Amino acid sequence: MAGSFVAVRGKPRSSPKRSGGGGADPPLSLAMPTVADLHKTAELEKFLVEAGLYEGEEESAKREEVLREIDQIVKEWVKKVTIQKGYSEQMVKEANAVLFTFGSYRLGVHGPGADIDALCIGPSYVKREEEFFVTLYGALSEMEEVTELQPVPDAHVPVMKFKFRGLPIDLLYASVSLPVIPPDFDISQGSVLCDVDEATVRSLNGCRVADQILRLVPNAEIFRKTLRCLKYWAQRRGVYSNVTGLLGGVSWALLVARVCQLYPNAVPSMLVSRFFRVFTQWQWPNPVMLCAIENDDNLGFAVWDPRKNPRDRSHVMPIITPAYPCMNSSYNVSTSTLRVIMEQFQFGNKICQEIELNKASWSSLFEPFQFFEAYTRYLVVDIVADDDDDLRLWKGWIESRLRQLTLKIERDTKGMLQCHPNPCEYADPSIQCAHCAFYMGLSRKEGMKIRGQKFDIRGTVDEFMHEIGMYTQWKSGMDLAVTHVCKKEIPLYVFEQGCQKTRPPTPICAEQQDQSDKNDSEVCTTTASLVGQLKRKYHSVGGADVDSFKSVRRASVSPACEEASIQLHDDANFGLTNCSTSPHGSEGSTVSGNSCAAVGTIGLVDETSLPGCLMPNVENDPIRTILEQAPSESVVEKDERKLEGIESLASSNCTEFMEVAEVVTGTILTENGDIRLSGHEVI
Repeated sequence: MAGSFVAVRGKPRSSPKRSGGGGADPPLSLAMPTVADLHKTAELEKFLVEAGLYEGEEESAKREEVLREIDQIVKEWVKKVTIQKGYSEQMVKEANAVLFTFGSYRLGVHGPGADIDALCIGPSYVKREEEFFVTLYGALSEMEEVTELQPVPDAHVPVMKFKFRGLPIDLLYASVSLPVIPPDFDISQGSVLCDVDEATVRSLNGCRVADQILRLVPNAEIFRKTLRCLKYWAQRRGVYSNVTGLLGGVSWALLVARVCQLYPNAVPSMLVSRFFRVFTQWQWPNPVMLCAIENDDNLGFAVWDPRKNPRDRSHVMPIITPAYPCMNSSYNVSTSTLRVIMEQFQFGNKICQEIELNKASWSSLFEPFQFFEAYTRYLVVDIVADDDDDLRLWKGWIESRLRQLTLKIERDTKGMLQCHPNPCEYADPSIQCAHCAFYMGLSRKEGMKIRGQKFDIRGTVDEFMHEIGMYTQWKSGMDLAVTHVCKKEIPLYVFEQGCQKTRPPTPICAEQQDQSDKNDSEVCTTTASLVGQLKRKYHSVGGADVDSFKSVRRASVSPACEEASIQLHDDANFGLTNCSTSPHGSEGSTVSGNSCAAVGTIGLVDETSLPGCLMPNVENDPIRTILEQAPSESVVEKDERKLEGIESLASSNCTEFMEVAEVVTGTILTENGDIRLSGHEVI
């Protein structure tokens, strides 16, 4: 146990020399913190403690104990597999597995109730498909301490999800090319990648990236405090979610680490402010890198390189991992979600300027984003299943595909209709069945002034539903509805649960269960199972039903339907599509298939009429110097008077890798033509 577990929690090694890309650039400022900076840092740390971001000693001790138990479990499992395969007594005696952690726990920024990302490394003869997802799964399923066991072997990074004594665990497995795993196994060595497949490389790289980040920052403790702060900010502002096309934990860690490199002597309050100042001015898609991208011709794995890989040229917000093989941690970000992220960066920059001028407090920075006030139109993705276990599987599959719905809408509307996926999930407390819902805000692309613009996305939703229906583990009772609603039709329970709802959903008290019924109106005829299970009720406008469902059962697309239009607003039209038959209609289905309504033509009001605080204005002009946004020279140290260096810094980060792609002043030439970068938009 000592070898692996102690190594996981050990201190990071001294930082290697940084070269090329981002790491070779000199710091933007070597300024030391002032008395005012130290005071603001103390206020910030006090705020984070009061916000409950640090777990207590008891929970911390429980985590350590759980990790020790899991470590012992995987060691015994490997020995049993060694015996079953008929190896010698000496091999059985030496058989071993080591357990590493990664993610927020490894970086030291986890909070109460956070999951633990762990990696089990085993010998070459213990395989992922045959042993990890079969024999270890069987052993875990028989343990009383283990609940909610969910194997996901087909994921991009194969994982076993479960709770161990109530603590959520994401366990990965890597079989390396060694017959015996030494207790002091060093995962940082490139040799661990020899003779392994790409899924194993991705599994190993979680730990390797976390270790590299800690080695490349000037001060690990200051990095941790700053990252904890900005992760909390991202969650409050609704931009923390890799799966929905926003930024995940690794991307946030890399962005914070880069700012730490640029300001090596700064304290957390300074770094938070500089973070927003730097990345509101960053010229995407120029990449953010902590060090030079390493190539290893002997191992031969593909690294992020837009000169050689056409797909890499399409990435709109590349944030590159520092461990070989270097990858883009933010490949899920789309044009729409980049816009959302940049709007929130602008918000953070504005508040931090006010904090520096003593015109605002830290609590203002962490005000939750009012998602349900920011848009006039929303897509709702309702998910139902027969029980919680089925819902967990079904929801995981659908959530992993929501990013594709955003991309398809961008594609089919030529980027004119943009989507903002809300990473939170919601559940109606008045409905007893296993269900949840995701919301996506819809807005016209900035600069459009056409009132009453219509977007027909029926075919887009059909295509999305067809892909969802490909789920190989589908069971009877799993269903889905995609709905278009206006802001006034959002049910009350969504506001009661708010944007702070975490997953898995916490129980809702009984007093809240009747709140959503206050807005009851006529409910349109829809698929029988959805009427019985979802009971979604919205206001009617002009005496017409506005609830519109498209349900899916296996792989099928809605048949041709008769279109009708309903006037929802003076300058917005929404066409309903009435279907006479069920779009899935599989044998043995519990769905009667009476009728359904598909998402139709969507009309949007002029988003520029919304309050300015809800629709931050991100300028479309080319990048400007940070001094234009700086509050005053009295607040910002002298050697930051001329921060035009960020412009050249951003450009230098991609020069080595973009020359062949013909990057000139923020323009990338792709196979399909020019992608013009202007502010936060990629057109």
